[in-house]
Formats: sequence, structure tokens, C-alpha cells
Amino acid sequence: MSRALPAPPPWLAHALRAQRGPVPWSAVTRGALAAGPLLLAAVLADRTSLGVVAAIAAMLAGINDRPGSRRASVVRLGAPALAGAAGLLVGTYAGQHLTAVPLTLLLTALGLLAGGISAVGPVASGAGTQLLVASAIGAGMPLPEPGWQRALAFLAGAGWLLVLRLALPTPGALAGDYRFDGERDAVAGVYDAVAELLDAVGTDRATERRAVLTAALDHAQDALAGPRLRRYASSAAERRLHAQYAAALPLAEAATALAWAGEGVGERAAEGPRRLAAAVRGNSGTGPLPAPGRTAPALRALDEALLRAAEAFDRAEGVLHRAHTRRRGARDLVRAALGTGGREYGLRVALCFGAGAAIAQALHHARWYGQHQHWYWLPATAVFLVKPDLGPLASRVLCRATGTVLGALVFAALAAVLPRPEGLVALVAVSGALIPVATRHFAALTAVVTVLVLALVMVGGEPQASVSRIGETLLACAIVLIVGHLPMPGERGGGVRARLAAAGSAAQDYLDHVLSGSDDRTERWALRREAYRTLSEARTAIALAAAELPALARHTEGTDAVAAVLERLVDTTTACAVHLDDTGRLTPDHTRRLDEALAELERGRERLGLTLASAPVARLVRG
Repeated sequence: MSRALPAPPPWLAHALRAQRGPVPWSAVTRGALAAGPLLLAAVLADRTSLGVVAAIAAMLAGINDRPGSRRASVVRLGAPALAGAAGLLVGTYAGQHLTAVPLTLLLTALGLLAGGISAVGPVASGAGTQLLVASAIGAGMPLPEPGWQRALAFLAGAGWLLVLRLALPTPGALAGDYRFDGERDAVAGVYDAVAELLDAVGTDRATERRAVLTAALDHAQDALAGPRLRRYASSAAERRLHAQYAAALPLAEAATALAWAGEGVGERAAEGPRRLAAAVRGNSGTGPLPAPGRTAPALRALDEALLRAAEAFDRAEGVLHRAHTRRRGARDLVRAALGTGGREYGLRVALCFGAGAAIAQALHHARWYGQHQHWYWLPATAVFLVKPDLGPLASRVLCRATGTVLGALVFAALAAVLPRPEGLVALVAVSGALIPVATRHFAALTAVVTVLVLALVMVGGEPQASVSRIGETLLACAIVLIVGHLPMPGERGGGVRARLAAAGSAAQDYLDHVLSGSDDRTERWALRREAYRTLSEARTAIALAAAELPALARHTEGTDAVAAVLERLVDTTTACAVHLDDTGRLTPDHTRRLDEALAELERGRERLGLTLASAPVARLVRG
């Protein structure tokens, strides 16, 4: 009898795991039309160096070009592009006027700033990354144009991809106004997730399905909350989508309460949300919706939510709902950047980026690069490697090294046979088209980006650089591995603890509101969304930290147990809200489970030394 192979360690399992899904043909089309055509136009206009800069900007924007609404893409692509242009401007003039030591100190300070900003959220993380990568390119890639022209070329490259994102319809988006196909798909996904949760009620899949519902609500919230020129939705199609999203919130609340109770509800209960999802995708009416039983408060809440949803779908009127935006002000963003998580990450980014810049310049002045006049690859690689949202540290290092070696070897083989420059321009276009698919795995993305950048460098007049790229990447891997294990001021695991503290604070605000007796359901749904969203962010950070090497993973041991308690507390609070709506009072079972969750949360807080104030809430429950 054969023995089963032992399970790989978490960091290796992460490196071997890739995201799955259909090919995003719309993003592939945009990628093919972005960097390659920009470079071709620049070559034909005899401004090749500016075309290289524009193509790099389009490539970086393509990495951030993820599924979602067109309006949300303005911030997701635009904010990093602005940061990248600023970094390129600063790096260019600093590289021209500063010697090696002051330049290294300046780049280190930029790393500290960008690292702290990156702790705010995904868009801020992208902005911080492009700020540093562009500053390294500006300082380490000598070009004939002045800095302001480089910055404008960078903005033009990213702006071209953003124009494509806003103008081109998504293939298959035939229902309604195609401008809102991203919002429509996101809202329909919420109703599908509600139906899947109802199917899982009473089974061991309920917790997983509730997490999927949270992710769907997060995605829809982001899709609907992009920047706008007017305060209110300006078209009937957009108002209809906002009304449909708002109608999904009480459905999600009722489904969560049913999952908390744990009693099966039958197939009929999930049929209504599925028909609503089809109506959203088809931009059509709902038709008759099957009514679930009304034998329990949560079932009655589900029935009422379905009735209100049907009315909202028929009326198709609405304005921007307060629950469509996150409850985060400027003070919250500054606190995230300057908090323990931001400080710890900022220090690591600064050390990695600064050390990479120092070593790269030392090698450059020692002529280790041979005929090359650039040294940006080493610090730029360190920036990507130090990003925790790309996976555990060991996994990132393994994937980056593997992808660079593969990409460099592929490019060396292609460069030997492709005509210049037309063959290299075509290779840039093909690589740009592959980026949306390659983002599913860090090694694949690294390989595609390596091919694209090496092609750009050769089009710009530099000799073939595959071997030096491999050496610089391995140096960057060593730097990030060493810095990642260095002790830092303060408590380790600050990013995880900060997110867990934010989740605890949001859960307390939500519970306070539910137990206060307030009739403001819009406020309650907004608080509920923030509680589940911060909890999801904390869960993601905890899972990544747990997959690190043991020397790093031990710093966040026990945080997953606290997150599980918070999850039970928020679920119980949701069940309490639904029950209070129906009867006006809590049952002894609700009170007992709230008290148990709060007591366990307090024990976890004391054990880990976390800042999770819960005593005032406990008094409210007992009162």
C-alpha cells in the first residue's frame, strides 16, 4: 500500500497555487493595444526613448487592470500612474544632480514614505509601488529627455490604457448600457452569493459561503463607489444598479441570520435571489418570485427583503446610497499609514529599496554591468519582492527568481532570431496581451514582465541584458530575504495586528448600533458592511502571515483564533438585528451567544496583547 506524499509547507503550497478562471479577453485586448502600439508610434516618430517610458507605464497600468467597473478603474489605474509620474520626475532630477550617497538616502526616504502609504489599501499599495519603481527607473536609466518630458510620457502611457479601459466594451456585454457592465456583473454576483449561502444553510459549507458573500459585496461596493462628477447617479441605468445593490443588503442580512441559526431552509428560498441575479445581468424584470416560508424571524426578513427587492427592480429609481462607500475619512487613512502596520512595512520597504539602490550603484560604478548604463533593475525588483500582498516572503522570492530566469532565457532565444526593431515591438505587444492572464501567478507575471522589459531595453539601444537581469534578481531576492527576517522596532506582525484591531473596532461599532435600538437601517447596513469588510481584510492578512516561514509565522500565532471569534460576534450581531426587527427583543440564546463571544474575545485580546476594546459592549449586552 503506497504512502501518501507529505503536504508541502504553506509557503511552497502558495507558490504552486495559481488562480483559475476564464481568460479575460477584454483585458487581453487592452494589453495588446497598449504598450506595443505606443512603442511603435514612438519608433516611427523617432522618439524611441519616450516610447520606452510610455510602454513601461502602460505595462505597470496593465498589472493593475483588474475586473471591476469603469469608474473604479479611474482610481485603480490613475492614482498609481500619478504616483509613478511623480517618482519618475524626482528620480530623474535626483539622478542627474546627486552623487551616489545622497541619492541612496533620498531613495531610502522615498521607500519609507511609499511603504507607509501602501498600508492604507490596494490602490495606495499600487501607488507606492509605482512611485518607487519609477523613481528607480528615473535615476538609473539615462535618457536624453528632461525629467518633465519623461513624466508626461509616463502619464500618456498609463492614460492610454485607461482610455482603452473606459472606451472599449466588454465582450458579451449586450444587456443595457455597456458603460456599466462591470457594475452590473458585480451586483448580480451579490445575488448569486446570497443564493449560494441559502443553499449552504445548515451545512458545513455555510461559513465558506458567507465569506464568498462578503467578497461579492466588497466587489460590488467598490464597483459602485468610483469617482464621479456629480453627487447623484446621472443616468437611469446607473440609478437602477444602485437601487438593485441597496435591495441586496437586507437579503444578505437575512441570509446571514439564517446561516447563523443553522436550520435548513429548502431549495425554494434560494430561487428568488437567483432570479434577481438573472434580472440584473439581463437588465430585465424579475417576474414572480417564489416566497420562502415565514416560520422564523429570519425567514420573514428574507421574504420581506425579496418583496422590497422586487419593488426596487420594478421602480428602478434611486440615488447614491450611503452604504455604497466605505466609512473611512482622511484621519483613518493617516492612522493606517502611520500606525504599527504602516511603520513596520515602511521600514522594510525603505531598507530593501535603499539597500538595492546602494548595491546597484556600487556595481554600476565598478562596471559590473559591462556596457550597460542602467542600474534600476535591482532596486525595482526589491520593491516587487517586498510587497506582502503578492504572497508569503519565501513564495515571492521563489516565484520571482523562477520567473526571471524563465523570462530571460525565453527572451535570449527570441532576441537571437527576431528582426529589430519590428520583431521586438511585436514581442512587446504580445507580452502586454499576456499580462492579464499572467497576473494569476507571480512567477508567470514575472516571466512576462521580464520579456517585455528586456525587449524595451533593446529597442532603446541597449545590448542584450538577460544574464545581468538574472544576477540582479538573485541579489534582490537575497536582500529581501535578509531584511524580511531582521528584527524591527516595535512588535512584529504589526500589519496583522493593525487589521485585526480595525476589525474589532468595526465589530464593536456595529454591535453598539444594533443594541442601541436605532431604527436607522441604512446606518446599520453601512456598519455591517464595514465590520465584515475589515474582518475579511484581517483574515487575508492572517492567512498570508501564517504561510510564511516558521521564523516569521510565529509572530502572528493565535490571531486566527481571535478573527474566528470576531466572525462569530459579527454573525451573531446580524442575527440579533434581524430578530430585533421582528420581535423587538432578544432571546436568551442570542444574549448567551453574544456574551460567550465577547468573553472569548476578551481572553484572546489579553493573550495576544491586542487593542480590542469590548468591555463597554459587554455591559450593553448584559444590560
